[in-house]
Amino acid sequence: MSTSSNDLHAQRLEDLEVKLAYTEDAVDKLDAVVARQQTQIDALIVQVLQLKKRAPDSGDSSGEFRSLRDDLPPHY
Repeated sequence: MSTSSNDLHAQRLEDLEVKLAYTEDAVDKLDAVVARQQTQIDALIVQVLQLKKRAPDSGDSSGEFRSLRDDLPPHY
């Protein structure tokens, strides 16, 4: 191998190492984002369950949402 070839390989290796470093940094940042989002999701699930417990039972076991227009008094 000539010096020129060694220099080319060394430069390519250095470029790959730089790309790897940036990739590892990006993965670490994304991992932190995913962990934070999972914490937020867990908190939201707890809140939804608490709201479900507090919500009055409509007596309708189908679980479908009803329009508020269905509950209007007859004079409307």
